[in-house]
Amino acid sequence: MTHEEKSLVQALNRGDRYACHDLVEKYSGKIYNVALRLTGHPEEAEEVLQETFINACKSAESFKGNSSLGTWLYRIATNNGLMRLRRRQPPTVPLESPPDQGDGEFWPTQLEDWDWNPENLTLSDELRQVMDEAVASLPDQLRAAFVLRDLEGLSTKEAADALEISPSNLKVRLHRARFMLRERLTLYFNERSPNGGHNNG
Repeated sequence: MTHEEKSLVQALNRGDRYACHDLVEKYSGKIYNVALRLTGHPEEAEEVLQETFINACKSAESFKGNSSLGTWLYRIATNNGLMRLRRRQPPTVPLESPPDQGDGEFWPTQLEDWDWNPENLTLSDELRQVMDEAVASLPDQLRAAFVLRDLEGLSTKEAADALEISPSNLKVRLHRARFMLRERLTLYFNERSPNGGHNNG
């Protein structure tokens, strides 16, 4: 934890009325992005954002400094976002996924030989929409791992800490999420290939 973060946490614990405002100013953009990518709805993302900072400002004393302040906020936001998703439907992935044993439902049937890195993709408006829809289609726990690690750029340890899972389980979820997204985008590119995704001989 940096000196700035320590000072902010100490101010929160003192009941400094400006500290919560400073916390929101510093982290609201990142937390909103995570909330939006998790829930897929701006209104719900706003609610997750508000809940996250209310929870953080009220329970600053529970922050032990074992991770960065940002990671702690990501954890609160992710939990709030996942709770909303669970209200919509039952969770599709256990909270603690076992080490990868080749669970068939997560493996794609169509793959192309291209490196997966969202930052290296040139995103047209159409492709960006397809990408957003593909991320939104991921099972909740896989989506959370992908959003934190690949879209928000957290380290493996930071993302695992935010999700309160081990780094090895984070890697399993991320691996599955990437494969599912690769299949979805491969289908998209195949449909726009010169052959239109059809082989008529």
